[in-house]
Amino acid sequence: MQLSDFDFDLPDHLIATRPAAPRSSARLLVAQGDALHDQRVTDLTKWLRAGDRLVLNNTKVIPARLTGTRHRDSAQGPVQAKIEVTLLEARADGTWSVLIKPLRKLKPGEQVQFSDDLSATLEGVADGQGHLRFNCTGDDFDTALNAAGAMPLPPYIAAKRAADAQDKTDYQTVFARETGAVAAPTASLHFDQPLLDALAAMGVAFSQVTLHVGAGTFLPVKVDDIANHKMHSEWGQVSATAAAEIAATKAAGGRVIPVGTTALRLIETAARSGQIEPWEGDTDIFITPGFTFHVADALMTNFHLPKSTLMMLVSALMGMARIQRLYDHAIAQEYRFFSYGDASLLIPNRTNAAPFVAQGGAGALKWRHPRATIL
Repeated sequence: MQLSDFDFDLPDHLIATRPAAPRSSARLLVAQGDALHDQRVTDLTKWLRAGDRLVLNNTKVIPARLTGTRHRDSAQGPVQAKIEVTLLEARADGTWSVLIKPLRKLKPGEQVQFSDDLSATLEGVADGQGHLRFNCTGDDFDTALNAAGAMPLPPYIAAKRAADAQDKTDYQTVFARETGAVAAPTASLHFDQPLLDALAAMGVAFSQVTLHVGAGTFLPVKVDDIANHKMHSEWGQVSATAAAEIAATKAAGGRVIPVGTTALRLIETAARSGQIEPWEGDTDIFITPGFTFHVADALMTNFHLPKSTLMMLVSALMGMARIQRLYDHAIAQEYRFFSYGDASLLIPNRTNAAPFVAQGGAGALKWRHPRATIL
């Protein structure tokens, strides 16, 4: 299967740079089998039913983007340079893996001052990433980072505007709890407390899992044959409580609906045995057409980048032809795309979980189901 199979043209003005206000007023494109319905996120109360379970990713985004100054003595006297840092991951030795821009202007042993309370020393460089040791840890680090850092907006938003104070609220879910993500689980940004309360009142249940979304979620696929793509890994946890809740919903005939591709990838990782189990670790699960879903009965998600692994995931759930029609419709109706954009609710026919085999070359959306059903 070729990368070009997952490509489409998106008008630039459909890339959202701010979320809808209130959150739940965003548009929602519901795909139920072949049928498409233009709705609002608040209309989830019409599409969900008592006994359904939404799986929410409760990861909390850290203000991972820092701007500081490096000072150095030279033959011409004291000089300084502006250094931009994006935190990626805390390492076992107490340092952070980070992206540094420009990396050439910072040498091991040099310090960057981000604020009166926050500074860091470069201890080494590996694979294009710096290893920074900060001057404080624990709660002191969290306090200093919250004061000095900015939200790590995705590249397609950052190219249009800088992060600001509003993003510290907008780019965080209302149920964020477990600190560690450097990107938001964006489908969850559409939920506000009134909507959560309305769904709970009608009998929809909720389970929380944690997957710390990493910067790798924005890395492009660089291979033509997607079978050769190496998926980035992210840490996640499905607790015993969450696994039991999800299993009970499945046993009772209810639908398990992850909110966001992160929640879906995590629960399917925890169900590789065929049934959901408690799980913790790094997952690099790569979901492409032909994948067998063991847990997810539907998916709420945003509209994704062309040629991305997330386009492959939704195509695996719904079928290539249906996703092409859905995206054609969303573009024609000017839905807003990507992290701050509108949402979709994808409800597949049950047969869509079975493997199917592509026929034709790149861009040929003709698929043969094992029972010769054309999607």
